[in-house]
Amino acid sequence: MKHKFIACLLWCATGFAALAQTKGNKIEFTEYDLPNGLHVILHQDKSTPNVAVSVLYHVGSKNEVPGRSGFAHFFEHLMFEGTENIGRGEYSSLVQKAGGALNANTSFDRTYYYELLPSNQVALGLWLEAERMKHAKVDEVGVETQRKVVQEEKRERIDNQPYGSMGENVFSLAFKEHPYKSMPIGSFEDLNAASIEEFRDFYKTFYVPNNATLSIAGDINIEETKQLIEKYFADIPKGTKEIPRPNVVEPKQTEERRKTVYDNIQLPAVIQAYHVPEQGTDDFYALSMLTTLLSGGESARLPKALVDKQQKAVAAASIPFPTEDPGLFLTFAIANMGVEVDDLEQAMNAEIERVKTEPLTDREFQKLRNQVESNFVQQNSTVAGRAESLANYAVYFGDANLINTELQRYLNVTKEDIQRVAKEYLTKNNRVVLHYLPKSAQQNN
Repeated sequence: MKHKFIACLLWCATGFAALAQTKGNKIEFTEYDLPNGLHVILHQDKSTPNVAVSVLYHVGSKNEVPGRSGFAHFFEHLMFEGTENIGRGEYSSLVQKAGGALNANTSFDRTYYYELLPSNQVALGLWLEAERMKHAKVDEVGVETQRKVVQEEKRERIDNQPYGSMGENVFSLAFKEHPYKSMPIGSFEDLNAASIEEFRDFYKTFYVPNNATLSIAGDINIEETKQLIEKYFADIPKGTKEIPRPNVVEPKQTEERRKTVYDNIQLPAVIQAYHVPEQGTDDFYALSMLTTLLSGGESARLPKALVDKQQKAVAAASIPFPTEDPGLFLTFAIANMGVEVDDLEQAMNAEIERVKTEPLTDREFQKLRNQVESNFVQQNSTVAGRAESLANYAVYFGDANLINTELQRYLNVTKEDIQRVAKEYLTKNNRVVLHYLPKSAQQNN
């Protein structure tokens, strides 16, 4: 399934015309729990005859035990192998024959499955997800098949992609204790060393109703959908195993860490990663606004300075990773032809320092607020986007209604807040720096 690590670029996108989040477009929803612990969120939208059926399992790579990295992402694939009542490979064909589409993704903190279906096929989506939760096949054939699939995905998306190892190198350098030091893709060695019993134990621990949120949005009848949910999910037993929640606190970084990576690339790159608070904190909202200031469109500060004016880079951006525990804020740039990597880094540093020393203009700040407002509304403009947002808010914050109120948290951020978080977090002692260089440069050293 398509890995959505790139989803973290949300706040780097340029929005469309800003739309206010007002009482008139409040997103209504129904929320309740089944006796087995399954959390259910239902949102009715009859504007189009389709529905999004999604299940969020509160398990990501941070829940894995040392030496068994990659389990959460591996299960994202394994859960399409079939069940006691669904043959191997039939998940996709059943949805496609019904005129729908499906996918899944894994992050540090969650695993998410969804089907987009015509609204008269909501029962199919519920049956498929109930089967996944109750009767998934975790056997030798499926495990061996998906081991090969995951290995091929890693080769395609990471090993053989220019700058593809950036995530692995950044997070392993930035985190020494916290499980964020391992990327969701994991390692071949860990997956190959795991026994079938370990895979079955992972399934019994995490793929249980009391670790899941079922979020449905679209052209549904609420009461009829409740009856279908009762039919398909009510008899699934509550999990009996304790669900591991890591409580590791990453030690404060006190000095800059640097690394040089030689890759199959033509143009050097600089990646800087700063430790920042977890999503949902006041400072995270300010840092999200800061990333839009730095890279929210071609006229944002990083591309305007590095790409347009100085022509030292062909691309430049910043990304705050929205993670459940304290995470990272990245700035990166790919050098223009003939530009030395040290010169590029100095230019990046200058733009960060400019945020700290030069107040935003009123016009710049208003544009920033418009972009953030537009991005937020666009994120929730489809039934798929609403189903996912409702599940995220319920799991990470215990408050699904943030879909109606979170925008105000962004708009509460002041110009001074943006400058303050830049000064507090974007410091050399709080960062790691990677230089990506062509392999030819290694031969010349």
